[in-house]
Amino acid sequence: MAQDVRYLSPVNIDIKKEKYCRFKKSGIKFVDYKDASFLLKLLNEQGKILPRRITGTSSKFQSRVNKAVKRARHIAILPYVGDQLR
Repeated sequence: MAQDVRYLSPVNIDIKKEKYCRFKKSGIKFVDYKDASFLLKLLNEQGKILPRRITGTSSKFQSRVNKAVKRARHIAILPYVGDQLR
């Protein structure tokens, strides 16, 4: 009975999407700290900044994103701690 188990798709297939920096691809040169809707895309549900390994952002733009999010938090555009932000 255990040998009759069949899968609809192969079990161990890892499809990795190519990571890219959305800032370089779109030609964005300045990360605006006053644009809260854009900065929310770079935060998770708790309000934490998503790391580079998840977003694929380059190190130059990741530091600019960090600075923009921290500035937006300081002037109360974004919350420091978000309970179910999205």
